[in-house]
Amino acid sequence: MRNYSILLFFFLAISIPVLAQEDLVYQKPSAPILSLADFEPAPSVSMDTKKNYMLLTYRSAYKTLNDLNEEEMRLAGLRINPVTNIGAGVNYLYNLKIRKVKDSQAEPTQVSSLPENARITNIGWSPDDTKIAFTNTTATGVELWVIDVATAAATRLTDANLNANMGFPYSWHKDNKTLLVRTIPPSRPALIDSKKDLPKGPAVSVAEGKVSQNRTYPDLLKNKTDETNFETLVTSELYNVSITGEKKLYKSAAIYGAQSISPDGNYILLSVIKRPYSYIVPLFRFPQQATVYDLAGKEIKVVNETPLTEIMPKGFSAVPAGKRNVAWRSDKPASLYYVEALDKGDPANKVNFRDEVFVWDAPFEKAPASIAKTPQRFGGIIWGDATTAILVDSWYDTRSMKTYLINPAALEQESKIIFDRNYQDIYSDPGNFETKKNEYGRQALAIENGNVFLIGNGYTKDGQFPFIDELNLKTLKSKRLYQSTFKDKKEDIFSIEDFKTGVALVMIQSKNEYPNYYFRNIKKRIAPIQITFNKNPFEAIANVHKEVIHYKRNDGVDLSGTLYLPVGYDINKKEKLPLLIWAYPAEFKDKNSAGQNDKNPNQFTFPYYGSFVYWVTKGYVVLDDASFPIIGEGTKEPNDNFIEQLVANGRAAIDAVDKLGYIDRSKVAVGGHSYGAFMTANLLTHSNDFACGIARSGAYNRTLTPFGFQSEQRNYWDVPEVYNKMSPFMNADKMKKPILLIHGEADNNPGTFTLQTERYFQAIKGLGGQARMVLLPKESHGYAAKENILHTLWEQEQFLDKYLKGK
Repeated sequence: MRNYSILLFFFLAISIPVLAQEDLVYQKPSAPILSLADFEPAPSVSMDTKKNYMLLTYRSAYKTLNDLNEEEMRLAGLRINPVTNIGAGVNYLYNLKIRKVKDSQAEPTQVSSLPENARITNIGWSPDDTKIAFTNTTATGVELWVIDVATAAATRLTDANLNANMGFPYSWHKDNKTLLVRTIPPSRPALIDSKKDLPKGPAVSVAEGKVSQNRTYPDLLKNKTDETNFETLVTSELYNVSITGEKKLYKSAAIYGAQSISPDGNYILLSVIKRPYSYIVPLFRFPQQATVYDLAGKEIKVVNETPLTEIMPKGFSAVPAGKRNVAWRSDKPASLYYVEALDKGDPANKVNFRDEVFVWDAPFEKAPASIAKTPQRFGGIIWGDATTAILVDSWYDTRSMKTYLINPAALEQESKIIFDRNYQDIYSDPGNFETKKNEYGRQALAIENGNVFLIGNGYTKDGQFPFIDELNLKTLKSKRLYQSTFKDKKEDIFSIEDFKTGVALVMIQSKNEYPNYYFRNIKKRIAPIQITFNKNPFEAIANVHKEVIHYKRNDGVDLSGTLYLPVGYDINKKEKLPLLIWAYPAEFKDKNSAGQNDKNPNQFTFPYYGSFVYWVTKGYVVLDDASFPIIGEGTKEPNDNFIEQLVANGRAAIDAVDKLGYIDRSKVAVGGHSYGAFMTANLLTHSNDFACGIARSGAYNRTLTPFGFQSEQRNYWDVPEVYNKMSPFMNADKMKKPILLIHGEADNNPGTFTLQTERYFQAIKGLGGQARMVLLPKESHGYAAKENILHTLWEQEQFLDKYLKGK
């Protein structure tokens, strides 16, 4: 038996005062849960911009443990497979098919000549939508392939020598015949084996008396060997590769951080990562130089140089000083824009304007021109045409967001405020501006007869009703063109496909109807035309009772959750059953936003390991996605009374379901993942409302995340009492309820290192509590391997049957 197929479990029962270890092979949950968990996913769909063709992509529901066991190196925030030269956590597709969108009754065409045992990712349509590129990962490396859409035939363009360690390894040129590709230099040196090569000295880092606030980043460089191996793995050469397979060197070896071709196709913006590297921040904060070249590779202009950024001001609205967000405008042939902080990037500095936006036309012989200053932090820009753009700024402390109409060509014109709102207020959300491909093949603001368009989620106190609005650019007044009226289904609006005829692409689903794409005509009162026909793979729970319930916290805050009753439950007899609550806390600055409902009872019921929905097959009542708002109004921060609000949220949820008559309130369990695990441990510690809990991949000692966590901007030394009170580890002596602790042994999420669960378990054990710790081999923050996921479900099933049903 392979070592990685054995799990180490640590279990402490009340009657056994010593540590017990179990050698246990992988288990599977009982048949009702297994039948739902072991399924074949429907294909995902990608359509060309004209909606003539769709690409159907097929994947397995899970990875295997063997996939996770492939070689991996962790360097500068990356996890790299050094054999294949692609990210270690990549999700692969195994098959591709093509279908004409309007031939809804036709069987999709199998893409011919795909590689055997295909491991497909990095899919990209050509600018004219006639071809689709993708990469295939072999046992030794990454190849580039291309599909001719009309014939559905695939062709390999390169050997397995692409370098995908930094992400997407190619870009389409505007000619639709050539791709700019990152490849491994043929003279690449061998990697240094840190286990065999002894270090020549210690690793030394220095603090130079400057205040900074960095999160607890994972997978950082640790020594000179790491630095050398990092350089070896991420250094690439750039080649222009033709769809005929011909290739020509464009740029010699360097660490290319990003590549971007101008809308007119005549220039290429390349960023290169430089030394010195850092042992306390990941690669995106290493020094970089951004340079524009012409198509022949001649340097036109160095447009930005950023230093190593280890020092950052405090706060979520903090940004680096100097130029940032350097990118091409989508509405002009070759014009860059960038942003520069006017407050030195520090939210504590008092200024009238936080950021300034500049544009800079190639070949960059004239000075950059300022087109806007923002009172808040720059949040993005949607380019329309020479005289129209939409600008957004926001400020974290107040949750304020403003949307402006600006004229990039008339610098003297004052910007006009279109929307001024709290971005957490989903009921007032005006939607997202619709874009379409412009003359350069780039997405730009869709402008028709002086109007722009917004597509909104349509959350209201009465339910969710997505909409399309038309906004006049002169009057800034909007007119509703369409709003969904479904009350027994959920409709999502993706895009407007034809502005003249009123055709929109939508997705329609219900609690037992799998989501499918439709064309809806918003001008004609005709039924939507279905274009995909995916079936429900979860028929066993198709008819379970599902509703969104609404209730109030003891301070009047509105709360909600999605309630499921077990399969076959007689709602008239109202048998008292155990209740499972799954939740994740969220921070707000006002009660109104915190109390708004974003749940839709008509959303398709898709059970997965990240919820308790499976347990409706086992006689449990489930309250999924229960509201757990943490509110800090005015000068108060949400976490100032985190525990009190957490307990109140949990009690309100139990009271609400108990009032309906469905549950035995002495048999209630709570669970959550990540911050939801942190929530679970605190509820079991500070409340008597729960019999037991399941906490997965959480952080339990906030002194190990001393410079902020989740939405907390203050550091430990600002508010030690808040950090200590919120930390379950600091209160482990109060933990008297059984808890199941599960964690991936290779967690890559900032703050939730596996050590958090190991130390918390040791504290509970040493203080006489009841806990079971399960460390899942090879898993990161989100679990991926089928063996581990099915075993996780088995662990949860055994735990709940013992401590809840059998209570």
